[in-house]
Amino acid sequence: MLAEAPIAAIIPVNDLARAKRFYTETLGLALTRETPEDTRLESGGTVIGLYETPYGGQAAHTLASWKVADLDAEMKDLRSKGVEFEEYDLPGLKTVDGVVETETLRGAWFKDSEGNILCLTEERSG
Repeated sequence: MLAEAPIAAIIPVNDLARAKRFYTETLGLALTRETPEDTRLESGGTVIGLYETPYGGQAAHTLASWKVADLDAEMKDLRSKGVEFEEYDLPGLKTVDGVVETETLRGAWFKDSEGNILCLTEERSG
């Protein structure tokens, strides 16, 4: 049954007003619903919900990832808006100028205004 149901990413934030600005102004997502209990954005047909909690930004893992056609262009655009990409040097994952490259994909991670980890990925053909 769930295979036919839409799914939404629900992201915890410390400051809802600040997060809405980041997601709409910096990332360019459309705000589609805003009530006292429900804040929704849309990205490529997927709903992203934001909710205010003192626990926002505490996850030490990726909360959402966008599949993009041109990672370099997306990173350039986001950097022009003040987004800083993370650098990692872990076993099996090392970034260079914010980018990890594998046989099947290129990826880059950044944090939202609340400290949540988000990702961009570009699939490689072949």
